[in-house]
Amino acid sequence: MPGLGVLLMFRAAAFGAESDLAAASVATGGLKPVDWGIIVIYAISTIVLGWWFGRRQTTRREYFVGSGNMNPILIGVSLFASLLSTITYLSIPGEMFGKGPVYLTNYLAYPFVFFVVGFVMLPIYMRHRVTSAYELLGQRLGGGVRLLGVFLFLALRLVWMSLLVYLTGKAIATMIVPADVVARSAEAKEAWISAKVPLIVLVTGLVSVTYASIGGLRAVVITDLIQTILLYGGAVLVIATVTWQMGGFDWFPTRWQEHWDAQPILPRDASTRVTMLGTLLSVFLWMVATSGGDQVSVQRFMATENAGTARRAIGMQLVVSMVVGVTLGLAGFALLGYFQAHPDQAPSGADLKKNADLVFPHFIAFHLPPVVSGLVVSGLFAAAMSSIDSGVNSITAVVTTDLVDPLSHRPMSEEKHVLMARVLAFVIGAVVVVCSSFMERVPGNITAVTMKTANLLTVPIFCLFFFALFVKFASPAGVWIGAVFGVGTAVSIAFSGPIFGFKTLPNGDEVDPVSFQWIMPAALVVNLAVGAVASLALPSRREGDKVGT
Repeated sequence: MPGLGVLLMFRAAAFGAESDLAAASVATGGLKPVDWGIIVIYAISTIVLGWWFGRRQTTRREYFVGSGNMNPILIGVSLFASLLSTITYLSIPGEMFGKGPVYLTNYLAYPFVFFVVGFVMLPIYMRHRVTSAYELLGQRLGGGVRLLGVFLFLALRLVWMSLLVYLTGKAIATMIVPADVVARSAEAKEAWISAKVPLIVLVTGLVSVTYASIGGLRAVVITDLIQTILLYGGAVLVIATVTWQMGGFDWFPTRWQEHWDAQPILPRDASTRVTMLGTLLSVFLWMVATSGGDQVSVQRFMATENAGTARRAIGMQLVVSMVVGVTLGLAGFALLGYFQAHPDQAPSGADLKKNADLVFPHFIAFHLPPVVSGLVVSGLFAAAMSSIDSGVNSITAVVTTDLVDPLSHRPMSEEKHVLMARVLAFVIGAVVVVCSSFMERVPGNITAVTMKTANLLTVPIFCLFFFALFVKFASPAGVWIGAVFGVGTAVSIAFSGPIFGFKTLPNGDEVDPVSFQWIMPAALVVNLAVGAVASLALPSRREGDKVGT
């Protein structure tokens, strides 16, 4: 990937060397026909790839887990692309630009994530060759807990996909606003963007669902590799273009910016938005909980041969996440330096602090020359599709294995299973498109909104697996009660402002009384504590329950 980054950097320099090209882009606004051509070619290529891999798929094992012998390097890259994608692509530059750099300290947690997931969890998980992760819950705690895990997962992933397609639609709409609309007023621009978001969401969802439903997990994993390269290359192109236009690396901040938040090591109180401690805890818990309780992750581990290859997959995921994340952080710094040096070229009416999430897509559309813009937008488009295809494939696997099969009066053939999976994929895509229209109602920047919606149920789902695989005395009733309290805690913190009243800062800003960074730590403690006590008070009547069975 670094080699590709260098190649793309020189290409960006070649196209970005002429200032008149950049000026023309700003004057006419939005993407050019050649940029749209690149995007269309990419979209068609993914559908063709899905058809290619889907020609000989006749069993659901091949469709959902690639027969269990896929390359761990590809699986690791797919894990990264599936779980981060558009949200990362947009949120990290915006967070660095508008809030400050402490978010990048989350990578200090990665060695601990690798140890816990790779050496504690995977050896137990890989003893069970399952299509759906939630089969493990049923084996230990019964069908009721299995269904609880299924429905929590479905809610989590549907909200997650709805958020990312909404963010993608809004970002792309920002890039294609006509110049005459921009010149009118900020209100006219916002109205135009709002009107175009549903159409972009529809197209993005349709392309993603089409190749994911046709090609199964193999198509998803291969396209995830391509999409990761585009995603990384797009960030490098932005950095290279800013560096070229500013004549060097003068954009790199050498002091704390006035508009950045205070981001201490320890919180002053519960409302401190971001701290180093909160970042490390929330990222560690998110990575571990997602690896151990999310079908998107477990399904990919099951696509490898054994615990050793699965461990290599998680290692690759962490390495790619760090490389791409740091690059996106530098892109945020580059944009900050560029617009501080050229304030007249910033989005009209934009506030460095409140509108930071919009600066990245604005720069892509209005300050990158043709072809370069097309490549970077393809990366954004690819990032969205990598999450949608993975989410659709995983949800389909869960619905088929945990809901359809147990309720079927007679076994279906493998061919009918695959056909049903493909039909379900389109139904799920339609649900996501409809749900995406509600995402704009959640307050906060992309990072905060993600924690309040897409990651709200991550820890409660993981706690189900923790009880099932590691707590010998866990009972179904106790696990249910723990989950209810865990979800209640997560919701109370995520929406602490609307529920308990916002806190007003000295500068007049209103913030939640409890920061979103404490959603997962608090939910974990409450869920496990209440679930353990309830399990002891309401022991299981089932005989022979054993850890790891």
